[in-house]
Parts: sequence; C-alpha cells; structure tokens
Amino acid sequence: MPFLTGRRRDFFLALAARIVPETAALDAAARDRLVALVDDMLATRPASLLRELSLFFGVLRWLPALRYGRPLDRLDPARQDAALAWFQDSPVALFRKGFWGVKTLVFLGYYGRPEIGETIDYRPARDGNSLLHAR
Repeated sequence: MPFLTGRRRDFFLALAARIVPETAALDAAARDRLVALVDDMLATRPASLLRELSLFFGVLRWLPALRYGRPLDRLDPARQDAALAWFQDSPVALFRKGFWGVKTLVFLGYYGRPEIGETIDYRPARDGNSLLHAR
C-alpha cells in the first residue's frame, strides 16, 4: 500500500512546492511520477520508519499552529517558508534530522524523474565512467 495517499499526499506536495518551487508548476502526470518515486523508495523501508515519518508529518503540519494559529499547509507562503526554515535549522536535532529527511524525499521525487535531467543539464554516461577517462 502506498504511503503517500489522501491528505498525506496533498501535504507532501504542499511541502514539495515550498522546498522545490518548480514542483508547483508540474502537471498531474508529473506530480504522480514524483509521488510514485517517493512511494517506491518508501516501500522498501520498515514499517517503524513509516510510522515515524507519518508522525513527523503531523509535527510539521501542526507545530507551526502554536506560533501562527494555523497548520503549516494553511499559512501564507512567507510564513510557510519561515516555519520550514525553523525546522531546517532547529535547535532540536530530531526536528532538524526529520526535516532533512523529508527534504531528501522531495529532492528524490523531483530530481529523480528521468525527464528532469535535460532541464538541469544532467547527462550521465550510460556506459559508466567513460567521460572521466576520455580526458
């Protein structure tokens, strides 16, 4: 069963739009590929890690409500960015590590799509390290 379904999927895509702004402009098919890449990777992880990730999504969503009176995904973009910057640089190591884990998932989903390589000028050698040895 996929991890990113329903509200969790919507929240992840909202996070993705703040972490890699280009994700906000993706069409439905590209968003589905992004989510599928992350789900495929998470399918190989233990259930205990998925429970922790689910709990951390709740923390990411609701902790900003203590300061701003609303959950993260209902804040304006500037406050979302401020809240996410706090998680990224948090004095609480667990929050910092959790956020960097979520950020890594977003990067995997966005930059892991094969079609993105051309847009960022990434052209890996299909035959190993031949380009390194050609010089």
